[in-house]
Amino acid sequence: MKLHYLIILLLLLVSTNQLYAVDLPEVIENTIYSDNIKTVVMYRDGWKISNPIINLNSDQALILSFDDLNNERSDYYYTIYHCTRDWRISGLAQQEYLDSYVDFPLTDYEYSINTKIGFVNYMLRIPNENVPIRFSGNYALVVFDRNNPNLPILTWRFYVVEPKISIAARIHRATHDPSNGENQEVDFVIDKGNFPIQDPVSDIKVVITQNNRTDNAISDLKPQYVNGNILEYDYNFENTFKGENEFRFFAIRGIKYEGEGVAEISFHNPVYHATLLPHELRVQDRYSYFQEMNGNFSIETYSSDYPEIEADYMFVHFTLKMPQPLLGGGVYVFGKLSNWQCLKQNEMVWNFEQNQYELTMLLKQGYYNFAYAYKDYKQPIVKMYNIEGSHFETENDYQIFVYYGRITDRYDRLIGYQLFNSQTSRSSID
Repeated sequence: MKLHYLIILLLLLVSTNQLYAVDLPEVIENTIYSDNIKTVVMYRDGWKISNPIINLNSDQALILSFDDLNNERSDYYYTIYHCTRDWRISGLAQQEYLDSYVDFPLTDYEYSINTKIGFVNYMLRIPNENVPIRFSGNYALVVFDRNNPNLPILTWRFYVVEPKISIAARIHRATHDPSNGENQEVDFVIDKGNFPIQDPVSDIKVVITQNNRTDNAISDLKPQYVNGNILEYDYNFENTFKGENEFRFFAIRGIKYEGEGVAEISFHNPVYHATLLPHELRVQDRYSYFQEMNGNFSIETYSSDYPEIEADYMFVHFTLKMPQPLLGGGVYVFGKLSNWQCLKQNEMVWNFEQNQYELTMLLKQGYYNFAYAYKDYKQPIVKMYNIEGSHFETENDYQIFVYYGRITDRYDRLIGYQLFNSQTSRSSID
């Protein structure tokens, strides 16, 4: 009889702690699973174009915002998962870093105002009373519909840092550059201070990203030299990136006047259309600096202080003129506006009559950076330089993540993070 009651109690606890089970891929990425979901952003509260990174046990918070073009409130829930450094679910149970429940309703939402395309904007703040972040490391936020709980609506990555070590970096033209001045080299040192690391070669893992891209990230570099508290990473080949080029840009903040990079704004009931100025290849162009946002975007309008619900959606028309199509792969509009991914919805179509690639994307009003990129259908690497050119002088942001985890540990701690700029090699506040 006691065993019978114990089984019932355990079943009640499981049903209380987890209402729904969401099917997730083995490696969790920033992914939107529904065509109705648009303009997903996650940033540090107070700075809308920042990276989704906060310090553990601080007063910092993250904001998730997204739009549902269904224009009717849905019964969305959310949960989070602690992940390994390579974005697999870690050995920590959800009950270890969440309170009594692990699935929570998404209750902060507003309907759009005075927009041609109606939508519902959802927002979420983390940490909150349901999600009290207790461990450092990588996290995946998962949103799903209560009426179809097995399928996620979106998954989004964020980071929690416990700053135990310090990082210094020098970014410069690659020492050995077979590409004639196209590459940038990221040399750096880690000062572990008083943080106890018995085996830095096996216990420390480093990930370097360029402008928050993950497709060309460098990971698992080993320290070349260990000198007391200092770990030195001074490679010649393994730590190099294509410098790429400065991102293109356009502004669709208003509907009455064409913004930067826009040839025409027109209205075709029921939606506004923004036709961008046609673009051409930049492979042979000399490097030219201009200030941009390294592939980011910002939702803005001239007529509102609340763009989350008052910025409208437009069909934006892209044109890339070329002498002939590129074979064996696709050409994509690439940047944060495409989630740094090459998918069908941002793949351009070749117009044989006009000798140009074309694409139409539905985007929210604002200021956008982007680039044109080529991706071989059989290879994972995205190549911007095939179309945009590449220069060692290009201004880029580099993010260095330092993880600590012994073979006996159940999770990877994120013990250091720093953002550096290629033109200054100085740390930037992020």
